[in-house]
Amino acid sequence: MSFFAGLAEPSDFKITASPVMVPFKSLIQVDRSLSTPVFLQVSDQLGLLIQRGMLLPGQRLPGSRQLATLLELNRQTIVAAYDEGLAQGWLESQSGSGTYVAAHFPEVRPQPLALGDNPLRNKPISSQPGYPVESTAFLHRPVLTQSAGLRLDDGLPDIRLAPMDELSRAYRSYFRWGNPQAHFGYGDTKGHPLLREQLSLHLNETRGLHTVPDNILITRGSIMGLHLTCQILLRPGDIVVTGETTWAGATMNIQKTGALLKTVPVDRYGMDVDALADLCQRNRIRLVFVNPHHHYPTTVTLRADRRIRLLQLAEQYGFAILEDDYDYDFHYLRRPILPLASADRQGMVVYVGSLTKSVAPAFRVGYVVAPTSLIDELARLRRIIDRQGDPMLEFAIGQLFKTGELKRHFRKALRTYHARRDYFCDLLTSELPDTVQFTKPDGGMAVWATFNPTVNMEQLARQASTKGLYMASGQSHNPTGQQLNGTRLGFASSTEDELEQSVLILKKLLSKGSIR
Repeated sequence: MSFFAGLAEPSDFKITASPVMVPFKSLIQVDRSLSTPVFLQVSDQLGLLIQRGMLLPGQRLPGSRQLATLLELNRQTIVAAYDEGLAQGWLESQSGSGTYVAAHFPEVRPQPLALGDNPLRNKPISSQPGYPVESTAFLHRPVLTQSAGLRLDDGLPDIRLAPMDELSRAYRSYFRWGNPQAHFGYGDTKGHPLLREQLSLHLNETRGLHTVPDNILITRGSIMGLHLTCQILLRPGDIVVTGETTWAGATMNIQKTGALLKTVPVDRYGMDVDALADLCQRNRIRLVFVNPHHHYPTTVTLRADRRIRLLQLAEQYGFAILEDDYDYDFHYLRRPILPLASADRQGMVVYVGSLTKSVAPAFRVGYVVAPTSLIDELARLRRIIDRQGDPMLEFAIGQLFKTGELKRHFRKALRTYHARRDYFCDLLTSELPDTVQFTKPDGGMAVWATFNPTVNMEQLARQASTKGLYMASGQSHNPTGQQLNGTRLGFASSTEDELEQSVLILKKLLSKGSIR
């Protein structure tokens, strides 16, 4: 008995010289509401029948008139469908004999169908592949999004302050400037020359670096720069040191290379470099990852003497320093402490930064600063995963640097965030004095706040969400075996009125005692 038995009435079948009866009327269905032409719908479904073994290699198909009558379609539609199948290689035509399934297809075991089942329509792709895929546990990390409503986020910029009009004008100028063939073809893998030139000047002026454009690779955010650096510098078994508290984006990239992670304590003066020195005496360290300006997540600044000691250790033991300076543009002291890279004379520091926090997360423009030979190697690796960045966006950002618009934006945002930091810290002190402990940060866009041990942080975050306030529970910041009961409360992305509403929501929730 045929495996199609019971699927349809006998009138649905057209018996041919082929050994299998095929219920064309049941299996080929046309939907005239779709934008896909009818002849392509028929052709595509014939192809699927072949792939699923319902039409066999060498099997003769009904004549165009027969199939048109069976499907109640115009004969020319079937002719066009057969022609498409011939062009795609599914079918072959034998002069004077008819149209056949191409003989070169391997035979496929037919798959039985339930009554009324139509496998050709509305069937989603399988959730699991048919081959083994190993899931990497440490890559399972929630995707950070910027939601509407009130938020005390991870420390994101206020997109409402971004120079959108100026950027739009600079973006449009790309279409009017220079040779279109050059502008819309492939460019330099290292990034647009204008942005590299202007960024070099900016970094030298604001951070005390000593760069030329060849020292800079433009990336899609700092995370790409960090990934590329880890891939080039690290091999399985290499030892990398981070703080006990650190950014998960860094540890994920480090672990993915097969390198081994070791941690040292972080106190109110930053990474404990004496503990690092002890590690160096016992282990061959390959790389140290550090946020010296504002340690993530606790926002503390690496003290000057520790900075000097860290550079000395790098030179003594030959390890690289990967300096992630994610929000350097926003410092509230009269003179900010300069990056480690500004004092590096032996080429030990790879400096990674981004405009994501300075302008807006959607502007995927980051950079790596390093000796030219490393930049060249990073560019070669980048090329096999991302031929180049976004030349138009990079040109536009370069123009904003050149005209001074971006520097004006930094100054405006700095004044705004400074005022919001002060207002927010005053609110925390006055409204939550017995519940939240914090140190006013010298810069950046977030406060590291620790809550009383009686506060259930996960429950607090859930209940805040029901009141229209987003905040993280901070659980991802806990070192192994420790419960910090703290989280980052971003103030930069909210107005003073929004900050006040947010703190009042926290005050009401904490006063009820239901989250303890």
